[in-house]
Amino acid sequence: MMKGQLAGLMKQAQAMQDNLKRAQEELGNIEVEGQSGAGLVKVTMTCKHDVKRVTIDPSLLADDKDMLEDLVAAAFNDAVRRAEEVSQEKMGKLTAGMPLPPGMKFPF
Repeated sequence: MMKGQLAGLMKQAQAMQDNLKRAQEELGNIEVEGQSGAGLVKVTMTCKHDVKRVTIDPSLLADDKDMLEDLVAAAFNDAVRRAEEVSQEKMGKLTAGMPLPPGMKFPF
């Protein structure tokens, strides 16, 4: 490999690393909302899984504690799923065209 080609590859690798770092920071600012019980329980979190808000409709507070706990868990899981989808979409745009070994996905 020629010296110039190696330098070019190193530049590309550095640019990719910078872009990935910037995208990771952006994911910390993107919020997603998970819901359960037809929107009676909502969990808002960042794409880095930092929970920002949990909203419970007042009508549920008089109901069964076990049901409420199940709805909170379901809303949390929905929010995690949405955060993963947004993260994969955002990171996928950066890594498109970059050959990765089978089974390897960004972010690591």
